[in-house]
Amino acid sequence: MTARSAVTGLARDGRPPLLRLLAMARPLRGRLLLAVAAGAAATGCGVALLAVSGFLLAKASQHPSIIALSVAIVAVRAFSVGRGVSRYLERLASHDVAFRVLAEVRVAIWRRLAALAPAGLPLFRSGDLLARLISDVDATQDLFIRGLTPLLTAVLVGGGAVTMCLFILAPAAAVLAIGLLAAGVAVPLTGAAVARMAAQGNALARGALAATVTDLLDGAADLHAFGAQGTVLARADAADAQLTRLARRTAAASGLGAGLMSLVSGLTLWAVLLLGVAATGTGALTRVPLAVLTLTALASFEAVTTLPAAAVQLDQARVAADRITAVTDTPDPVRDPPRPRTLPRGPYDIALRDATVRYESDGLPALDRVSLELPPGRRVALVGANGAGKSTVAAVLLRFCELSAGAALLNGHDLASYTADDVRSVIGGCPQDPHLFDATIRANLRLARPAAADEELEAAAARARLLPWIRSLPQGWDTRLGPYGAAASGGERQRLALARAFLADPALLILDEPTAHLDPDARRTLTADLLHATEGRAVLFITHEPDGLDQVDEILVLDHGRIAERGSHAELRHAGGHYQRMWESSASLCSIPRLPTSGRCAGHLHTASMNTAEFPCQRWRRAVRSGMGRTARHEEILRRLAIVDDRFVEDQAGLGLGLTGARVLDPKTTALVRVGALAAIGSPAVCLEWGSARALAAGATEDEVIDVLLAIAPVAGLSRVVSAVPGMADTFGYDVEAALEDPDGS
Repeated sequence: MTARSAVTGLARDGRPPLLRLLAMARPLRGRLLLAVAAGAAATGCGVALLAVSGFLLAKASQHPSIIALSVAIVAVRAFSVGRGVSRYLERLASHDVAFRVLAEVRVAIWRRLAALAPAGLPLFRSGDLLARLISDVDATQDLFIRGLTPLLTAVLVGGGAVTMCLFILAPAAAVLAIGLLAAGVAVPLTGAAVARMAAQGNALARGALAATVTDLLDGAADLHAFGAQGTVLARADAADAQLTRLARRTAAASGLGAGLMSLVSGLTLWAVLLLGVAATGTGALTRVPLAVLTLTALASFEAVTTLPAAAVQLDQARVAADRITAVTDTPDPVRDPPRPRTLPRGPYDIALRDATVRYESDGLPALDRVSLELPPGRRVALVGANGAGKSTVAAVLLRFCELSAGAALLNGHDLASYTADDVRSVIGGCPQDPHLFDATIRANLRLARPAAADEELEAAAARARLLPWIRSLPQGWDTRLGPYGAAASGGERQRLALARAFLADPALLILDEPTAHLDPDARRTLTADLLHATEGRAVLFITHEPDGLDQVDEILVLDHGRIAERGSHAELRHAGGHYQRMWESSASLCSIPRLPTSGRCAGHLHTASMNTAEFPCQRWRRAVRSGMGRTARHEEILRRLAIVDDRFVEDQAGLGLGLTGARVLDPKTTALVRVGALAAIGSPAVCLEWGSARALAAGATEDEVIDVLLAIAPVAGLSRVVSAVPGMADTFGYDVEAALEDPDGS
């Protein structure tokens, strides 16, 4: 069975998801029938072994010759060996079927996820997807091993046992048939009914717990730094408690099934025994057949003992199949045309004409009539606030989302007339958060082109200014990057992503915030290298930063999905619009003297900005979350910074209050937050002076800067704050010591 057949087997065709899952075993029906036959043989050998043993003991009590017992003795040995061999064959065949289907289901899900990424993945939480891929897929294994095979085995063995008893005593056979039907049908249905609600909730609770734990592990450092780990741990405990309650209910259903099974089998055995004794008393039955009849009735319940658990497994498999097909049935964000156009030879001219995108049919457009031209060698920059539509432009060009109106053209033909893979071979990207695998540098680069030779890898690394760093490593190209590329710095990760893009060699390179999360010096260096390395290539440069914008051919300023301004840097620099304000703000910030890149001051700045030190950040969080300012005015400045509000921390998923979490705030507020963080962690005077200067340059007033420092002073230490900025009275004309002594803040 191939991966293609797996995808076909799970395709939406109107059948219930469980039947679609069972249909995947159709190519393996020979192995499945072998598993059922071997299981029936194993259980049948067990029944026959006990029946023959009863015959042997009863016959031996009559002291016959050894010849009369020889056949029974050989049969006992044969059934004993046959039971073990048959059980082995049954396990081998059923597990073979289950593992083959399991592998194909996983392949089908992976193929579907690859088709959905990235636009379709936000429909599912990452932890829940992991639960679907592991726990729910594992439930398909139990469908064949503990669900389907025992059911068919019970039918064969139960029918054989009743037929055997029919030849001995018909009334007893009828009673046995009724007992087996009750044990094999009524008891499993009762247990399944009790467990049904739990089975539905169990999968959902497992997915919720997996998603919560995944989020907890991913954000552990930030959660721990800001003391928010208690809230998320409590959420994980609640999810675990819910899953435990549902597991107990499932266990109770299994226990109920086992108890009812024992009750039904006991009552049936007593009824058969009484009928047999009565028949023996009338002379219709002798002692030897009575022993065979009784022990056969006792052993025959082995065939139905596993059915209550099988019913629960079938119900869990049904829920798992629903969750699996929810992924495979998710519609494609983009569809390939039924008859795709053949990709032409280069060069390629790419354009957007009045491109409009609506993520919801009745919602506001994410892009509204955006047009741009990207012929070979042209470099265009997209700037604008978060949510302005910059990444949506990239998604349209990469065929990650469909246009609602307008056109995206490749050499004059609609992008939608080509396959998505063909489009992405021409248009490539370098994301702001490139994913690096826990593998070697060589393996990470070869993701772009698996057949690339070492010389090609070196050429791509050299263009990205990465080769000297690789050669400086003890293991060179064989250096492992660790989980998420943890062994590389932020700049090196971005350069690795750029080298990967160069190796793929697209005609249009989309750089989506390539310098995000980098410090100013690294950002400027990387931007300069990017512009140098992409000379002569069509580039779409998406950025919030002004670095390098004077070297692109055209700048488009997006605002709420529309082009607010467009032109060159020289044209927009004095146009009086958003671009001029952004450039002037950046220029004023750049005029501030830079801090040292090493030493104690740099370490304090890193701690305040990246929020990685536990104790200092705990102090900062304690101050801002409890409003420990001395006056109502100090508490108000904390509230205005949106820090004392619990919802801010929750909305940012624990990302912090410094440079990381405060990016959602305006530049002035972000700068004020930085000043408070620097004060809280015990930064020296030069760091506080630097932070205060940046806050002033970002538009904060002197009083606002002082208010932040006074608000944090009760926790950071009054004397330390005063001594850290000895020239504050001269600089701002503000008497800090007098302000600290003034109880009402006047």
